[in-house]
Amino acid sequence: MAGLVNNLLILFLIFQNSCLAFRSPLSVFKRYKDSAKSHSNECLGSNRQLVPLSLSDFALDIRMPGVTPKQSDTYLCMSVRLPVEEEAYVVDFKPHASMDTVHHMLLFGCNNPSSDEDYWDCDGGTCTDTSNILYAWARNAPPTRLPKGVGFKVGGEEGSKYFVLQVHYGDVSAFKDKHKDCSGVTLHLTNQKQPMIAGMYLMMSMDTVIPPGEKAVNADIACSYKMYPMHVFAYRVHTHHLGKVVSGYRVRDGQWTLIGRQSPQLPQAFYPVENPVEIKYGDTLAARCLFTGEGRSSKTFIGGTASDEMCNFYIMYYMEAKHAVSYKTCTRNIDPEMFRNIPQEANIPIPVKPDMTMVHGHHEEAKSGDTVSVMQQPKRDEEEVLDQDLNIEEVVDWPGINLKLGQVSGLALDSNSNLVIFHRGDHVWDANSFDSGYIYQQKGLGPIKESTILVLDPNSSAVLHSTGRNLFYLPHGLSIDHNGNYWVTDVALHQVFKLASNGAESPLLSFGRALQPGSDKNHFCQPTDVAVDPVTGNIYVSDGYCNSRIVQFSPDGMFVMQWGEESSVGQTKPGQFSIPHSLTLVSDFGQLCVADRENGRIQCFKPETGEFIKEIRHPLFGREVFAVSYAPGGLLFAVNGKPYPGDTVPVQAFVMNFSTGEIIDTFIPLRKNFEMPHDIVASDDRTVYVGDAHTNTVWKFASPEKMEHRSVKKAGIEVQEIKG
Repeated sequence: MAGLVNNLLILFLIFQNSCLAFRSPLSVFKRYKDSAKSHSNECLGSNRQLVPLSLSDFALDIRMPGVTPKQSDTYLCMSVRLPVEEEAYVVDFKPHASMDTVHHMLLFGCNNPSSDEDYWDCDGGTCTDTSNILYAWARNAPPTRLPKGVGFKVGGEEGSKYFVLQVHYGDVSAFKDKHKDCSGVTLHLTNQKQPMIAGMYLMMSMDTVIPPGEKAVNADIACSYKMYPMHVFAYRVHTHHLGKVVSGYRVRDGQWTLIGRQSPQLPQAFYPVENPVEIKYGDTLAARCLFTGEGRSSKTFIGGTASDEMCNFYIMYYMEAKHAVSYKTCTRNIDPEMFRNIPQEANIPIPVKPDMTMVHGHHEEAKSGDTVSVMQQPKRDEEEVLDQDLNIEEVVDWPGINLKLGQVSGLALDSNSNLVIFHRGDHVWDANSFDSGYIYQQKGLGPIKESTILVLDPNSSAVLHSTGRNLFYLPHGLSIDHNGNYWVTDVALHQVFKLASNGAESPLLSFGRALQPGSDKNHFCQPTDVAVDPVTGNIYVSDGYCNSRIVQFSPDGMFVMQWGEESSVGQTKPGQFSIPHSLTLVSDFGQLCVADRENGRIQCFKPETGEFIKEIRHPLFGREVFAVSYAPGGLLFAVNGKPYPGDTVPVQAFVMNFSTGEIIDTFIPLRKNFEMPHDIVASDDRTVYVGDAHTNTVWKFASPEKMEHRSVKKAGIEVQEIKG
């Protein structure tokens, strides 16, 4: 990593060593420009590869030089020399890529790239010496900075001299127009010494054998920690195709504290730990990989080919600079007996939809001797909003004028990404609907005669089929389980129903007593929503308007437990609710999140135990949060309520980073206005639907890139955007 900081930092160095002669920083940039490769690059801003930010900081733009891959699953590499000789620190990684075009990117550091060409096929390798993974990106992962005062050390006598960018182009149908791709990453570097140095601890199984046909096989790794304290802030998991879940823990005094848990079949990016974990002298670090041998006819061993397996758990940490060690490994299990007490979650696979599955390449995946460093952490300034280049806009020609709805109460997406709507037809919930004891007063109207559940084509908005006639009085919540069954609530009936999606009108299961409000294990009082865990089959009901609890049932409908209580006046303690209105399962993190409507917040819990994990609350929410929805990959969507008289917070929808709770974006319709956005649902590709109970409307929102392919313009973002 040689060359540029020596000149960029000249003024700083003058103060450090008065006998250095003055050299203009401009001459350094000229020298770098003259010596840099001349790429045939059609990307906007390609002539701004190096941008000075201050006397001590600069941005280095590392982009593919306008490539057009011709085959799916192509891996292309390119290299950039570090433009400084002296020690420097990477403090920010900002990706420039879209999951529509790029499957994933890796950035390596090394001293000898495998080629000096403008770019090359990565089958020829990334580096001829040891390569260190510095950054990983997949599926629109957000740009983030390291914690304040933390940096990855590069350059100098021991640091890498080159960056090598590897881009995996999955489905090249995005290139049918033969456009040029300029995906990559912008690095923010500084010469200012950082008090904390980042590093990587690799836990890796070396001798696991997976018998053919075996349903569950564990690979366990554990080592004692005998060094200065390190602070864990991110993790990454890696197996090949047989891996089901990888979990890592700190064990102290017999207590297991989760560092991270993830399916290796999801994009293998670095994920921030939910709660930063300190590791100190005497702790034990432990990890388990859960495999299956089903589908194999012979034993599977640890190895580097696609037919072999690997079990890696990467821990990203920082330490005080004076004690910093940049790389540590653990490849054994010092105490097999301790794993008798490992939390049960480590033995439960994380379900992965087929379109979320990671395509496992084997181009420079970390092996023994490699080092890894990267981050997905909140930005230094809590007031900064994460910039994901994610803009949500209304699809203005959807759904058209032919869709006639009553009050829209619930939305869900089926396995084919069709939108399912739950609405009230000609029934209306108003001041005359219930008496003071929550008894429904309009039973004489009879049930809603028209279909209350409509299945819409997500593109044309055509009604594909419908169901739910003569069953409901006041529909409310809707969800769909992994078998395609509909789960709905009716606040007038005080009941929850499971319905088959094939149009059968009789419920498969019913919970509660019809028209009888109550608060025991056999009764509900205006239940609002349902969530069904795709792994365990457990059923969770938010109950509701006149109860303040979450109720858990077994897959066959037996009462298991409940948690929650009514909020005290002027207080909103964890686990207290004022109308738990909407539920979403956050499968990537093993949490159940609740829109605590009248408390204006989102609360998240461990679904198996009801243990409170965290609260998400923002001034922009105002006094109400009506609904919440999670999209795999780390995004949380929500809608608030109409402002009270005198309040100025607008009614709008939100996109949030689930791990940090930070708001990434807000959006509103272009046509009409939100009045009571009652439910929200987001697809895996970030298409979002909002249903409004006052305007009887469903809106569709998407990023502009979904509506019009703009990958060339997207790739041409000026490097100066990282300023500020």
